[in-house]
Amino acid sequence: MLNPVWLKSLVAIVQTGSFQSAARALGLAQPTVSQHLQKLEEQVGVTLVQRSRSGCQPTTRALAFMPHATALLDMHDRALEALHGNRERVGASSNIGTYLLQPFVRSYLTTANERGEVDLRIAANPDVADQLLAGQLDAAIMEWWLPHPDFEHRLWRVEPLVLIVSPDHALAEAGCIERDRLVDLPMLGGEPGSGTGRLLTEYFGELGVPRSGMQLGSTEAVKQAVRAGLGVSLVMASAVQDEVRSGALVALPIPGLEKRLQLIWRKPPGNLHPPGFVRHLLEEADLAGL
Repeated sequence: MLNPVWLKSLVAIVQTGSFQSAARALGLAQPTVSQHLQKLEEQVGVTLVQRSRSGCQPTTRALAFMPHATALLDMHDRALEALHGNRERVGASSNIGTYLLQPFVRSYLTTANERGEVDLRIAANPDVADQLLAGQLDAAIMEWWLPHPDFEHRLWRVEPLVLIVSPDHALAEAGCIERDRLVDLPMLGGEPGSGTGRLLTEYFGELGVPRSGMQLGSTEAVKQAVRAGLGVSLVMASAVQDEVRSGALVALPIPGLEKRLQLIWRKPPGNLHPPGFVRHLLEEADLAGL
């Protein structure tokens, strides 16, 4: 077993770039940090840091080891929290975490006593999936999920997609837009990996997916581009409620085009219950009739 104290010293050395800075960050004496690294290198049989008069540099093997070292430290912290704390680590795909989940976190933290903390981590859907599989999250709410035998999953919410246009766009008064009309519109793209491309392939079928315009990387960037008249885009309805209410954007419903957002958590051993926040979301989903 790798000593987590030694791993912390290695990570601090690599992140700060020097033994002195690492010692300061960890609140240790510099010789102690050096000793930790020496013991770790002896245990693994690999040189991890090259020392010189001008400073120190992590070796190629150390850089390759860093993601595993940080994951091990994260798992170590989670194990201690399971024994002594009550903090749940919850991941959310970017749009879900930004536009949908916050009220549920608040209601969970305020509706009952003795509930712990929620550490909400918002990231792109593929990154959330990786963290979940690596054991860095207790649960996640995602735009898409491939079933895995170690995890439970449940439909959490059905979220319609809408076409957003600027108020002076030719389609602004259309009311709604049908599939055969939508396919001819070039679309501004948002965050990659959100599963929208797969959903559109299924929705449009033989008609083909609408042409892609600029890839802007986030829903917020897409909204600004549409407001500026640079094009149109498909987004979750919840992501544009404020802009539609203020008149900055127009959202056109699209019959039959929706995302089925998934709640995922690791299967608990034996007859143990899912994490508290998962149970809270399941209760809310049951109340909504899902």
